[in-house]
Amino acid sequence: MVSRKVKVADETGLHLRPAGVLCKEACKYKSKIEIKTERGTSNVKSILSILGACVKKGDQIELICDGEDEKEALENLSSAIENGLGDDFKVSNK
Repeated sequence: MVSRKVKVADETGLHLRPAGVLCKEACKYKSKIEIKTERGTSNVKSILSILGACVKKGDQIELICDGEDEKEALENLSSAIENGLGDDFKVSNK
């Protein structure tokens, strides 16, 4: 298991569009992927779980990856979150 604290950069937090981008990207990995906030832990492979976390811009969350491709998932997803998951976001080659 690996984890990293990341700051959410998207102007509107993890609302529907960036949550969808994050979920789609997370589903490319075999690892279990979660975000931990002060409100609890959410499954990043579920868009409803991400939306339920109510993550706002500037919130610091902990990204937790556990599985065979955990390091790659952590690097790519933490970078995606820190870079805003905007319209110009490039998904991984996975």
